[in-house]
Amino acid sequence: VVDEENLAIAIGRGGQNVRLAAELTGWRINIMSAEESAQKQAVESDSIRKIFVDKLDVDAEVADILIAEGFSSLEEVAYVPLQEMLEIASFDEDTVNELRTRAKDALLTMEIAKEEEVEALSESLKGLEGLTPELMTSLADAGIHTRDDLADLAVDELTEITGVSEDQARALIIKAREHWFA
Repeated sequence: VVDEENLAIAIGRGGQNVRLAAELTGWRINIMSAEESAQKQAVESDSIRKIFVDKLDVDAEVADILIAEGFSSLEEVAYVPLQEMLEIASFDEDTVNELRTRAKDALLTMEIAKEEEVEALSESLKGLEGLTPELMTSLADAGIHTRDDLADLAVDELTEITGVSEDQARALIIKAREHWFA
């Protein structure tokens, strides 16, 4: 995060300062103004708050306490050491145990729903040569549930979603389209 008046200096002519810093550190560097950073953090906090309110069935105040204490996912709430959560002044042991239980239940429910989605997907795409369980999971995560959904994709879209090579993506799409011409 850089002050607005120093933003151009930090980036450098044609982005040379950022590229050099990224090359030297091996990190991906994203320079932004304080205002942009605050907006990004607000959007992220809103997203996390919504997840906590929906999945943990807590009010916004409890969600805000979790966010202020650095929690950003259900996994963290479920599996962070008990003592760490007990250090939060607003929470007693019963509250912490209830939050952890709700987080674990929510994660389990989400995983079961994901598996059911993959099973339903596998029925729709059953027999499609070259489609592995891992690919089916990637497709389900991207909202691709039917053979027609897969057939409607472009090669670059399927490559981006699944990480397969262009040749593999092309072959899968052609296989998915075969029933259109049968």
